[in-house]
Amino acid sequence: MPSLHELQSAFADTLLNPDTTHTLSYVAQDKISRDQRLFIYRNHVFSSLTSALQGAYPVIERLVGAAFFRSVARGYIRLHPSTSGDLEQYGDSFAEYLSGLKQVDEHTYLPDVARLEWAYHRVYFAADVPALSLEMLAKVDPDQQHQLRFGLHPASQLLRSSYPSLRIWQVNQKTYSGDQTVDLSIGGNHLLVLRPQLDPQIHDITHDEFTFLESLACNKNIADSLDLVADVNPEFDLTSCLQKFISNKTLVIFSLENQGDQTRAYRKGDRTWPQSKRQKT
Repeated sequence: MPSLHELQSAFADTLLNPDTTHTLSYVAQDKISRDQRLFIYRNHVFSSLTSALQGAYPVIERLVGAAFFRSVARGYIRLHPSTSGDLEQYGDSFAEYLSGLKQVDEHTYLPDVARLEWAYHRVYFAADVPALSLEMLAKVDPDQQHQLRFGLHPASQLLRSSYPSLRIWQVNQKTYSGDQTVDLSIGGNHLLVLRPQLDPQIHDITHDEFTFLESLACNKNIADSLDLVADVNPEFDLTSCLQKFISNKTLVIFSLENQGDQTRAYRKGDRTWPQSKRQKT
């Protein structure tokens, strides 16, 4: 007699792989057969997970067609079964799965569009936070400003694409009624997906802005981030960039290194501030 864990694992394997039958003898049978019972469970699993993928990737479904999308979804579900009770979290590796399919070799932009859709999906369901406190930021000791670290909004995602993914995404929205033409030769995008209020927005940002935000997202301070941006644009305007991304709620938290390894973080609503200690020369 197998253990409970072994039986559950075998049952899950049988649901995902119809050719597997080694759990049939442990399935109850009365008015309907064991095969029929498993079919009901299997159909429910694949139907639910396919619906989750359709909800996260409507543009991909529109681009490849409903029938082909369902076929691709079944293959994905077999290789990547859900590991969470929250279906909104399902489908995070769908873009990588698409990139490995020979059937879409002629449509090499599909994985990048899928990455954009997943970023939009994640941002839509992400948490909200208050805006950054400009009053607190203004109190930072000028001698310490190079040590500032900024945190991006939880409802934000950065991604780069080799293709005009934003244009492809835009012309495949249900409400879009303009020119449907997409010129793949125009190149890619540096994108910021952000939800400052109710609905996510997709911003096509510059290469240097992307590099700066990506560096901050990796917890680098202002000085190190500027060093990276200088390789992209030596004329990068730090002040304008900070104003832009603080005002649109991309940057919602900052921290200041002081007293060794201690770091304090500040958002709107914080009422305390460490005593400034200017370096004397």
